[in-house]
Amino acid sequence: MAFFVYILYSEKLDKYYIGVTENVEERLRKHQCNHSGFTGKASDWSIRFTELHPDKTAALKRERQLKGWKSRIRVEQLIQKNSHQATPHL
Repeated sequence: MAFFVYILYSEKLDKYYIGVTENVEERLRKHQCNHSGFTGKASDWSIRFTELHPDKTAALKRERQLKGWKSRIRVEQLIQKNSHQATPHL
């Protein structure tokens, strides 16, 4: 089963969030709901990047890599580099 690595952005918080899911659209809805987690602090999350992986193991490995960058600039460069590629309608 395929999995996505995704990056969300909140203008309110001016923060990015990186995660893994099978269903990006459903996951975004959950992030936008009021809850006690990090993404619960805002409801304006938008999808800025998605990347398809063949399985959960590969997606989690990539997620760890992106989170390990600890660099907003590198995340923004990744988003910019891939902005010319249309994100599939999810």
